[in-house]
Amino acid sequence: MNNHIASIGTANPGEAIPQMQIGRFMKLAHGLEDAEARKLNFVYRLSGIQNRHSVLEDFKHVTPSDFKFFPQNESLEPFPSTQARMEVFRKEAAGLAIRAIDKCLGKTNTTPSQITHLIMISCTGMYAPGVEMDIIHQMGFSTDVERYAIHFMGCYASFNGLKLADRICDSEPEAKVLVISVELCTLHFQKTYNDNNLLANAIFGDGAAAALVTKKGTGLKIKKYKSQILREGEEDMAWSIGDFGFEMKLSKYIPDLLNNGIKRLSESLEANFNLSKIPHFAIHPGGKQILQKVEEAFGISSTQNQASHDILSAFGNMSSATILFVLEKWLDQEDKKGEILAMGFGPGLTLETLLLEK
Repeated sequence: MNNHIASIGTANPGEAIPQMQIGRFMKLAHGLEDAEARKLNFVYRLSGIQNRHSVLEDFKHVTPSDFKFFPQNESLEPFPSTQARMEVFRKEAAGLAIRAIDKCLGKTNTTPSQITHLIMISCTGMYAPGVEMDIIHQMGFSTDVERYAIHFMGCYASFNGLKLADRICDSEPEAKVLVISVELCTLHFQKTYNDNNLLANAIFGDGAAAALVTKKGTGLKIKKYKSQILREGEEDMAWSIGDFGFEMKLSKYIPDLLNNGIKRLSESLEANFNLSKIPHFAIHPGGKQILQKVEEAFGISSTQNQASHDILSAFGNMSSATILFVLEKWLDQEDKKGEILAMGFGPGLTLETLLLEK
């Protein structure tokens, strides 16, 4: 008997900020001349993103006197330290996660006190005792709830959380496992102007998602999953802790690497998932080009993967939380039935696949 993702809830901080408004902030922050400003505008216009959310209101503004987190001068000096960014994470993360949990559990008959296991995921902030401990105290979880933390694995981390939840439910059939992802990516804005930062600053947004996994009930049935590491891409997607926030290395060659890697793996994916018969896809929207390259490699249409395009447009890339936003969209569409192949990518270069059925 398969386990299920019974429900998913999501939340975002603040009001949606138009993508081109963020672009205006970036031109100021980077101090760009006309030629580079046109390049930035081109990247933002073709990003496939209409809006993003941030815990920082600064991205709405282009007048330094309106900044709250960044210094009120055009040089943004002194640039906020990693410690200052983690203080914002500690202040904001639990509240955002609780909003997502409330929505998730509100779709079921499950109460916080009935949760047996808590799996916390984030690659944009960490502290001890941790976000999950704040959630436990504020929401009234049982004091004997088992808790786990998955940190710094990147955009595919929620796949690992769902796999762990699946295995817990296999070993404890009465378990009610809550997988929580909270990512405040925009805290880690880097003002040095280079290709890595241009790409990262253009796509990442903030969000939280919670998924309830149980053995009994309905929802998205967890059928099977597979991991694959593409060694030739390990230097092209990376994530490190710097003095001024977490630094993302995001090569412009990532879409081509994924395209080539997936083409090589297609035979394995066909054997494992009967790929050619799958009607629906939930591909992690790491960017517009990534979606296009993966669709091209699989020979699938964008309509088969429409939820991913919709989430990218409305929210951008929220790191590990993003795939749960996509799966929530699939779960909430009552007219959509059948198998769904979810796929995520992250540092490594790592590919995670998860076969679900609704």
